[in-house]
Amino acid sequence: MQSTVDDALQKLAAGDGALFVKLMEHGSISVEIYRPVETYRQTRHSQDELYVVISGEGDFLNNGERNSFGPGDVLFVPAGVEHRFENFSYGGESVK
Repeated sequence: MQSTVDDALQKLAAGDGALFVKLMEHGSISVEIYRPVETYRQTRHSQDELYVVISGEGDFLNNGERNSFGPGDVLFVPAGVEHRFENFSYGGESVK
């Protein structure tokens, strides 16, 4: 299995306004591309999550700890932890 960032962005753009699309899945792991549009409170998940930031910047709240993020950052969220993106930019605009 193989995918590129360009492939992922094309699938997301074709997703009729969806916030995320699944790129691949095998066993207990899946790879998705996610585009937050507003302050979006993520739900707690039963498995660990890893976010790779392609573009944009903002704040990421992870288990009560707030950190800035930007392109190239990798964000890890342990299973069961409250997390969300805040004050982030997309499409040249800032969202709060």
